[in-house]
Order: sequence, then C-alpha cells, then structure tokens
Amino acid sequence: MYLNPLTEEEKRVLIDKGTEMPFAGEYVNNTAHGVYVCRQCGAPLYNSKDKFESTCGWPSFDQEIPGAIKRASYIDPRFGQEITCASCGGHLGHIFEGEMLTDKNIRHCVNSISFKFIEGK
Repeated sequence: MYLNPLTEEEKRVLIDKGTEMPFAGEYVNNTAHGVYVCRQCGAPLYNSKDKFESTCGWPSFDQEIPGAIKRASYIDPRFGQEITCASCGGHLGHIFEGEMLTDKNIRHCVNSISFKFIEGK
C-alpha cells in the first residue's frame, strides 16, 4: 500500500493520535459535494451527503462509507470511541452515540487534517 508523505502536524494527529484545535480545521465549514479520503493512504472514508453541522468544532458525519472505518475495542468515557482508517490505521477522531443530533443518532467527529476532500465525486 502506498502511503502519502505527511507533515509533522499530520503525523501528530494520524500516527500519534493527536487532535487539532476546534474550529481550526480546513473542512469544518465545508459544504461542497464530494468525498473525503484518508490523507495518509487515499482510501475513501465519508461522502459529503453524510456531513452535518454539529457545532462541535470538527467535521461531523453520521455515516461512513461501508468498510472504511475501524472502531477501537474500547470506549473512553471522555472522548468516545476512537476511529481509524480501516486501510492504513491512521487516527481519524472519535464516534459519539446518543446525542440525538441526526436521525441516525451517531456522530463521527473527525480531524480535518486526517483527510482530504475531493470535490464532485
């Protein structure tokens, strides 16, 4: 599998499981139509139709592309359940359930730096 070269900040989040500052990410307010792909390996992760405004400070989705996300086996009561790219293991963010923000009742809270957006796909 080919892995894209990462900047130090991208490594801090994707490899070292860091978090970017809220409301600072490039895709927090993105409303264009397209697909979000893993910054590290390019695997498709989310469709823009599943993105919603949660006011949490990070891009939020209520559904992933089937098979794209892997959930950690544990849930941290402070941060929810960690999610990673199923293809390369890059850290994406966390999942929260039971917030009633959408009909699906789930929020994938994802660091903008963990993915790239491809418009129109």
